[in-house]
Amino acid sequence: MSNIESLLGQYRDFSDEYSTAKAHLSYLEEFKKSKIAMLMKAAQKLGITTASGQEREAYAHEEYVQLLEAIQEATVTESKLKFLLRKIEMEIEVWRTQQANERMERKAYGA
Repeated sequence: MSNIESLLGQYRDFSDEYSTAKAHLSYLEEFKKSKIAMLMKAAQKLGITTASGQEREAYAHEEYVQLLEAIQEATVTESKLKFLLRKIEMEIEVWRTQQANERMERKAYGA
């Protein structure tokens, strides 16, 4: 397998991983809103009647902090895959430039 075929294969593989990681991060970001609402509702059941008090309890809750940590991990994963894909894209561009240069040299020297 040539180097370009290997790069294209890696790109396909990492594109799938990136898509999954991006979807996971988006889900966690959206779920954060639901988690706040659920934790505020739980605080209300504990007798905290003001929205600001419920919100304070929700943001301080261990489950919310765990969700933030999951978002942090998902962001790291998504970012690493994004930059890995960009690196592969740049390697493919270098290959394309080299191929163009080789064609020009062959044409110039009549080979």
